[in-house]
This record gives sequence, C-alpha cells and structure tokens, in this order.
Amino acid sequence: MANILKKSGITLVALFMAVSAIQAQFSINAQLRNRFEVRVGYQKLATDGAAPAVFVSQRTRITFSYETDNLRLKFTPQDVRVWGDEELTSSTGVFGNEASLDLFEGFAEIRTGQSGWLSIGRQQLVYDNERLLAARNWNQTGIAYDAVVYKLAPEGWNIHLGSSWNSTGENSAENLYDPDRLKSLNFLWVKHTLAEGWDLSLSHIASGVTESETANTLRFKQTTGVYTTYTSGNWNLWANAYYQFGKNQADHKVSASLIDAEVSRKTGKLTSAAGIGYLSGNSKTGAEQTTDHLFDILYGARHRVYGSIDYFRSPNSSTKQGGLIDYYLFLNYKFSGKTSLRNTGHYFRLAKTNPDTPGDKKLGYENDILLKHQFYGWGALEAGYSFFLPTNSLKTIQGVEDHKFSQFLYLQLTITPSLFNSAKSL
Repeated sequence: MANILKKSGITLVALFMAVSAIQAQFSINAQLRNRFEVRVGYQKLATDGAAPAVFVSQRTRITFSYETDNLRLKFTPQDVRVWGDEELTSSTGVFGNEASLDLFEGFAEIRTGQSGWLSIGRQQLVYDNERLLAARNWNQTGIAYDAVVYKLAPEGWNIHLGSSWNSTGENSAENLYDPDRLKSLNFLWVKHTLAEGWDLSLSHIASGVTESETANTLRFKQTTGVYTTYTSGNWNLWANAYYQFGKNQADHKVSASLIDAEVSRKTGKLTSAAGIGYLSGNSKTGAEQTTDHLFDILYGARHRVYGSIDYFRSPNSSTKQGGLIDYYLFLNYKFSGKTSLRNTGHYFRLAKTNPDTPGDKKLGYENDILLKHQFYGWGALEAGYSFFLPTNSLKTIQGVEDHKFSQFLYLQLTITPSLFNSAKSL
C-alpha cells in the first residue's frame, strides 16, 4: 500500500508540474557579448603622438522570464567589464579597479481587462526609430528606465502611457537630483495602422530636470511629434518631426525642432538609401540667449544615428550648441541570409553658427563599414571600421590643432543561447 501511495504521490506531483507548465511559461536566456576595439580618434579627433587605445569589453546577461495569462515577469542581471578592470585579484593575476554587476531589467506586467497591461519596474523603453527613447545598445551597459507604463492595445491601435520619478535614495527630506539626468520622465505614445504598409505614431514627452544640485525646482521640456513608416513593394520611407517647447534648466524658453527622413529601395540583394537629419541649434549663446533653440534628444540613439565614431553623441558640447545637419547615403548588400556588408557615408554640418562656433558650418565626412555574419541562430560576428575627414571647423570645436588620421576598428562576438524554455520541454 505504501508503494502504491508513493507512486500515486509522484504521479500527482508530475501531473501538477505538467499542468503548471501548460498554464505558465518559464524561460531562461543568456547573452555574452565581447568587443575588441582599436581607437585612434574615437569620440575625439586623434592627436599627433597619442598611442591607440586597445581593449576588450564584455557584457554578460542572463534573463529569467515567466508568463501566465495575467502576469509577466522579467529579470535580467548583467555584468559589464573591461578585461582586466576587476577590483580584486583574479585567476589571471590581473588587477583592476571597477566592479560592474547590476540589475539591467526587473519588472512585472499585470493584465488589466482584455487588452491592457500595467508594467512596473526597471524596463527598456524603446519607441519608433529610437530618436527620443532608445535601447542605446552600442553601450555595453545599455539603458533601462525605472518607470510605470500602462499599455493598451485595442484593435488596430497601440497606446502607452508612462511615468517615472527618480531619486538619489530613501531621503528624509528634499528631492535633490543631478541636473544632468532626468528627474521625471512622462510620456504618451499612440500608434495606429492607417492602411496596409502605412503606420503613424504620435508621441508627447514631458521631461523634467532640477534647477541645480541644491534646488528642488523642476524645469519641464515638452516634446511632441509624429513618426511614420510607409512600405510599397521594394520601396520604404520613414520620417519623423518633433517640436520642443517649455523651459530649460536655466529657465529659458525652449523652441526647438528635430526632423529626419529616409527613403530606401531594395533591388535583389542590394538595398540603397538616402537620408537627412536636422537638429536645430542656437545662433546666440550666453546672456544674449533668451530662447533655447537647441533640440534635446533626451535618451535617444546616438551611435546608430550620428556615425559610429561618435563625435556628435552630445549636441550641446560637440556642436557648441550649433545643432547638426546630417546628410547620409548607405548601401547594404546581403551575400546570403547570414552575411551582409553595409557602407554608410555621412556629411555633417552645423545647423547654426554662434559666438562659440567657427563661421564655417562644414564639419566633415565620416565613412562607416559594417560586416555582419550570423554563423548560428545563437551566434553572430560583427566587424566595423570607421574613419573621419574633419574640417578646420571641427578641429576648432574639439580644440585639436595637431591631428592625425582618425579611425576606429572593432570586432564583436555576440552569443545568445536559449538555455531553457518550458513550452519546448513538454
């Protein structure tokens, strides 16, 4: 009888686990990304006599996901390091000075009604072509946001309403915060399919920063605009236009704009495209500036948009508030479903000149070459090479007189295996 009860108990446990697996899905995924870089003028023009920087960085992530009909959970701890930067002695005998383990994602999504979800916690906010809110995936740390987002998806629509409030800790008084970071981020995003191949989305973002490190006063910029994509046959068009208003940190009126557009055509294995990006800037600075015309790109993409050598990742300093115009062309050739080669050429100009910039708006030409190969479903290899041909205006802005040929090379290995999936294990 005891053996019968024991076998029955084991059967019931196994049956319960099977039923639970059917009702809920649990998965574990990993990511290991190593990148070897040779920097000779990356982020700033190379100077004569300076030795190239050579290093290897690594991102290690593991993602735990749990999903039922009414609940989704996601936790992603990550470690980001440069080989050799550990604080303590490692098995290789290498010393370093930086620990880097943290939580990249940790959030829950709770179903509300038939088509709504409430997302709470540390999560990625990625919208449209990532011009304002992006994953910033080139950076090994990436970027995630502590936020609450309500997501509604009635037929033909996607509506997201989000908000965040950032603090330095569990303070007993005051709401002080670093003015270089957003104290509060609030947004509305609405996307609708107008016709087959044609999507339109509307965004509005209210982003608040503190007046200073010692003041609680908040200054809010309001950013509103549209993004659209249209596909017909081998042609694809996307465009966005955003207007920014409100107040900047210095309590000056803001009136700025951002406009981008790109058209591409696929012919067999070759895709060709042309595009333009416009970021408004200031013609006056200092005490003469009463209205701020420099568009704040918030947490939008930099590396993917303004060239791989990253000279214009911070428009306020990298253009001396002059704003930026980017004319670009690219050709992308797919040798196979696994291998592609892309060449992109950028020609950069200032949008405006002001007392802090040179009188000549021309900044220079950048060329980016990118080779990608997906050798397995879980593995990819990527190689990139960039060089920049600067004008005297860019040399003046960066404060580099004796420069040498500026170039950047990297080789990146990304491994993304699925370690466990309960749906596949049944």
